[in-house]
Amino acid sequence: MTVPSTDILFRPFELGALTLPNRIVMAPMTRSMALQGIPGDANAAYYRRRAEGGVGLILSEGTVIDRPASRNTPGIPFFHGEQALAGWKKVIDAVHDAGGHMGPQLWHTGSTIGSKDWAPDEPVESPSGLLAPGEPRGKAMSEEDIADTVAAFARAAADAKRLGFDVAEIHGAHGYLIDQFFWSGTNERADRYNGPTIKERSRFAAEVVAAIRAAVGPDFPVILRVSQWKQQDYAARLATSPAEMEDWLQPLVDAGVDILHCSQRRFWEPEFPEIDGEKGLNFAGWAKKITGVPTISVGSVGLSDEFLGAFRGKASQAAGIENLIERMEKEEFDLIAVGRVLLSDAQWVNKVQSGDVGHLAGFDPASLAELA
Repeated sequence: MTVPSTDILFRPFELGALTLPNRIVMAPMTRSMALQGIPGDANAAYYRRRAEGGVGLILSEGTVIDRPASRNTPGIPFFHGEQALAGWKKVIDAVHDAGGHMGPQLWHTGSTIGSKDWAPDEPVESPSGLLAPGEPRGKAMSEEDIADTVAAFARAAADAKRLGFDVAEIHGAHGYLIDQFFWSGTNERADRYNGPTIKERSRFAAEVVAAIRAAVGPDFPVILRVSQWKQQDYAARLATSPAEMEDWLQPLVDAGVDILHCSQRRFWEPEFPEIDGEKGLNFAGWAKKITGVPTISVGSVGLSDEFLGAFRGKASQAAGIENLIERMEKEEFDLIAVGRVLLSDAQWVNKVQSGDVGHLAGFDPASLAELA
């Protein structure tokens, strides 16, 4: 396997006071290996190895805010409470000691189901008490619940800055709580947090972003992860045109988002092929074009199959990155997030940079069971 020059991937990226050595991001990947929600030495060592492996920016696994039933699987780490935050302090110190940069992904899982044989002690919450269109689960959030949730996100971001993290990411994708407000199929509210347009349904997310921005100040980078698809419906689309995408994303940028992390199942697929063809801009490309802010693209980078097969125990072979390099050279997006290959090979980035493409690993589903 040969690739053209990878120099474009190893240009520094600058945003305010943040300088990254390259354009490669470790994508957030749920590991569910934080005993009692507290990151330990094994978690710190796991992230340190990726920093040593050359990743420019590490985004943590989803780590939940201080709300009842904010996680859907045991072992998901908390980002609140003295013990959990002390654990995260060890993580960021280990990453910094290895010369890396990192941010936590701040999360609330909403009414989604994670582990089928486990449930939180309190009812799950969501905009309208729905898991998916027509599927009741848990309770609809009151306005007091919403205000408390916004405040919890802001506290978590402030703690991330205080602990020394370089950025913070808000998880607003994949059918979890924030995305359930975006999606008309799970948002049936009759108040100001709903409406016939995606712009109106973005109010909750905009309030979360604005509260975080107020808590961390103007210079701490805030990333928002968004997606069209949901785990409840892979074909769901929040924005069916660039105009709708602008209505969705621009209010979030105006509220304080610095970088949009645009999740696709396959990063090379065009977002609006009816406009610019089968080789047109992907989701991150359109988001950058519309809002003007930097974007992260993600979706099956360096692998032959998309990630959903991983949950069925399916392996994936290493694949070329020529398409990625071509899109980066065109400045379609600014950063690229890599997920499963970094579980199987912590040195993947260093191998790409050195040209050791013959030894790039694929994805072995056995890596999901360990913090290697």
